[in-house]
Amino acid sequence: MKKQVKVGVLGATGAVGREMIKILAERDFPVAELRPIASARSAGSLIRFRNEEIPIAEAGDNAFAGLDIVLGAAENDIARRFAPAITDAGAVFVDNSSAFRLDPKVPLVIPEINPEDVRWHSGIISNPNCTTIVTLVAIHALAQESPIEAIIASSYQATSGAGAAGPLELEAEVQALQRGETYEPKVFAYQIAYNVIPQIGGEQYRGYTSEEMKMQNEGRKILHLPELLVSCTCVRVPVVRSHSVSVVLRTKEKISVERARELIAAAPGCRLVDDLPHNIYPMPLDTSDQDLVFVGRIRDDLTDPRGLNLWCCGDQVRKGAATNTVQIAELLL
Repeated sequence: MKKQVKVGVLGATGAVGREMIKILAERDFPVAELRPIASARSAGSLIRFRNEEIPIAEAGDNAFAGLDIVLGAAENDIARRFAPAITDAGAVFVDNSSAFRLDPKVPLVIPEINPEDVRWHSGIISNPNCTTIVTLVAIHALAQESPIEAIIASSYQATSGAGAAGPLELEAEVQALQRGETYEPKVFAYQIAYNVIPQIGGEQYRGYTSEEMKMQNEGRKILHLPELLVSCTCVRVPVVRSHSVSVVLRTKEKISVERARELIAAAPGCRLVDDLPHNIYPMPLDTSDQDLVFVGRIRDDLTDPRGLNLWCCGDQVRKGAATNTVQIAELLL
């Protein structure tokens, strides 16, 4: 029988925080006490967990006393603000923000790929970027067969990746346009309905955005490939949920298409969905509200004799954020 633990969720009222609470129940996580924690605005309101209504505690330095694990679903500044209080209280902070991902003293973990890295934590473990998780889960089995030298990726990221307000803005724009009215975007820089926006995050490095550089910087740390080269373009698309990624990768030794299909079909966290003649391939609608990364369109790259192309989709709210965080907490047990 698993040890019962006291679990806090920092940012419990947000989309990812609520999904974490849902997944704790789904996966029968051994919760002795759940403590949802959020801002003063939400304090005192109720969140449902396992047929019980639980009051939300106000975030503060004393909010973490007695907890064993705190799941972080808040922004970077909140994570940095409360990380010392969490660790001082003796809890392990499993954080979904990007605040600590590249800190060399903090493990960055995808349980299907590098679960052993949890062992060297010092009170904080980071959850990777959602697009990084979806992509690396899809290609990890190939990296085990032969080290990956380079990746070219283009992501097609759902509006819910910008938070709960993203899909609401998409829906409001569609309705306004159908009525012949204008709609002033608030969440996105431009109209997202019937459009794609080729920028997510601000410029960070030589014209690449912060979102685009996460794939290289986080991928190197998770895969233990410090020389990995990644060129990424991240695009916001008018999809409600589930990110899609087109991946071109080059391995040290050539992996055939047939072998790649075998490896991905057997890989933890993956589902092979690859039958182009019958129009069967991963799509966001099929991958939403579940935890597997669907992989298909596997084919030889026509520009590189050691290259492979593939297409993958995964639910960025679940596997890309909430589920992966809960899976890390399960490793701590």
